Amino acid sequence: MAIYTVFGNPIAHSLSPQIHQAFAQQSGVELNYTRSLTSQARFRRAVAEFFRHGGAGANVTVPFKQQAFELVTYVTARAQQAGAVNTLVPLGYGQLLGDNTDGIGLVRDLQRNLGQTLAHRDVVILGAGGAARGIIAPLLEQEPSSLIIANRTEEKAQILVEQFANSKLQACRFYELAIPTGAIVINATSASLAGEKLPVAPTELAHATCAYDMVYGAQPTVFMQQAQQAGVSVINDGLGMLVEQAGAAFQMWHEGAELDTQKVIQEIRERLVG
Repeated sequence: MAIYTVFGNPIAHSLSPQIHQAFAQQSGVELNYTRSLTSQARFRRAVAEFFRHGGAGANVTVPFKQQAFELVTYVTARAQQAGAVNTLVPLGYGQLLGDNTDGIGLVRDLQRNLGQTLAHRDVVILGAGGAARGIIAPLLEQEPSSLIIANRTEEKAQILVEQFANSKLQACRFYELAIPTGAIVINATSASLAGEKLPVAPTELAHATCAYDMVYGAQPTVFMQQAQQAGVSVINDGLGMLVEQAGAAFQMWHEGAELDTQKVIQEIRERLVG
């Protein structure tokens, strides 16, 4: 039986085993998917040992995505743009291909599951860290009208604008943010994990028609609550993104697998809410 794992720290909370097991059942694949707790110092060795002992594929979550990017032999274009890797594919002879499916997971969730159009639409990303960087290129591929990156410090957002060098990109500070009417606003910060409100004016948030938090949980996140209070019509967390990015990884390991990701999202949601 093929063995897969997800590397992270912490990792006990990871839903990846349940998600990939559900995909396996849908596609008639037998697999054993585990969680692997490791450390910054041991990460490289842990990955090498896993594949040396027959590992068929792996996912990588925080805080190891940048380390994974540095250790792989080859990277996909989207991983190169993100500067991070969340999916490892063994190529034989100790070589690994690194991919990043986070951005495509977000795009698929917005389009397939939430019915949102990205083409010719204004998109706002809140935050300018690694999570934001991982979604910029896939969002730009959908040809939005504009992509605004808002952050506490404009300098950090401006770095991303310069890195991606696209005329549709803009940078600003949170308190300067003017949200275009009908925009999709994506929270790529970790504020919701800490239970913190984002310094975005309710009057500005009210201009959005879709608010998306990349964080997920059993209850609505703080950002989702802010959006609800502002009257945003479509509000969602990142569970669908988690399932869709896992689906993209699964299909890299099992080419041609047909997956019902919406069914898996519903199943995992029901477990979360309990």
